[in-house]
Amino acid sequence: MRLSRRAQQLAPSPTMAVDAKAKELKAQGRNIINFSAGEPDFDTPEPIRAAGIRAIENGHTRYTAVGGTPELKRAVAARIREDIGLTYAPGEILVSVGAKHSLFNAVMALVDPGDGVLLPVPYWVTYPEQIKLAEGVVQPVPLSAETGWALTAEAVEAALDGRSRGLILNSPSNPTGAVVPPEELARIAEVVRAHDLWVIADEIYARLLYDGARHQSIATFPGLRERTVVINGVSKAYAMTGWRIGYAAGPAEVIAAMTNLQSQSTSNPAAMTQDAAVEALAGPQEAVEAMRREFERRRRVALEGLAGVRGLRAFPPQGAFYLWIDAGEWMGRELRGRPIRNADDLALVLLEEAEVALVPGSGFGVPTYLRMSYATSTAHIREGLSRLQAVLGG
Repeated sequence: MRLSRRAQQLAPSPTMAVDAKAKELKAQGRNIINFSAGEPDFDTPEPIRAAGIRAIENGHTRYTAVGGTPELKRAVAARIREDIGLTYAPGEILVSVGAKHSLFNAVMALVDPGDGVLLPVPYWVTYPEQIKLAEGVVQPVPLSAETGWALTAEAVEAALDGRSRGLILNSPSNPTGAVVPPEELARIAEVVRAHDLWVIADEIYARLLYDGARHQSIATFPGLRERTVVINGVSKAYAMTGWRIGYAAGPAEVIAAMTNLQSQSTSNPAAMTQDAAVEALAGPQEAVEAMRREFERRRRVALEGLAGVRGLRAFPPQGAFYLWIDAGEWMGRELRGRPIRNADDLALVLLEEAEVALVPGSGFGVPTYLRMSYATSTAHIREGLSRLQAVLGG
């Protein structure tokens, strides 16, 4: 059988590839410290688990409305109102099978073949592949360490051309942890309005902030609510990665189109996980803050430990749970008798020699960087960094 062109051009997720390789080595008996996957190691909080169990016991196991139950849509609307101060009606909300699915629906609803989509670099690995699936054109917006890896209005303007139709904005960012300051966000909003762009605002890490950083949604600026699709979900802040609930809020006509797409692909998210998500979003929020504080502590441990590893320099993240690590000093050198041409080579040596899994930056658009997730225990962080130091030096 011949594969379709779109299937052949689609790149696999490098984060999932590294995670799979690490798990394969672990299954062979290797003691791998896995810093690759962006998944909290906490258990889902007990009240949320209990709500899912109750849903099954009460027979909530059938189809629901394609775009989510009324109860969950109300909980989503209330959470958005509390977190970013905007009010959305049920017809302006879609619940999907994870935030990645919400993003996919939004890209498919907004991008026509040949449309340019402005994409800050480094980017999360899935964004360019989704744009390609929609036959859009990825328009890179290069970011730099000098601006703290945060998107700027100047960078957006410099990347614009006649094909540009929209912007994907991820703040706090995966992989850098950068947060766009509200004053810069206001300037970006001006550019968006001036050039009649739409925005997909991925805010999945908005509850995980450090060092006094403040999240503001671009949808809150004048004229932006009607041209922005806000994406969020329960996976990161509530440690619910496996429950697969994400959501989108935006203009009714866009949400309707996204709902139609979903109706012909997955239909509704699982009924019992929707009940659990209601408890997560509408129930007590103390567990979110407790996890955020623990992530902040792990962040400090990771930054301090990495400072003692030769040739690796980390950007202090303001949000999410990743370190974005400059490994440029190792490029063009040899390590354990093997040439290091890029971060892919370095990551492979570190996986095999140090038994530490890191994600190479090539999948994020910057081939001389590595991404390290600190969504794991401090014991694992310390042990992993000790192993890196043993291989790379101090």
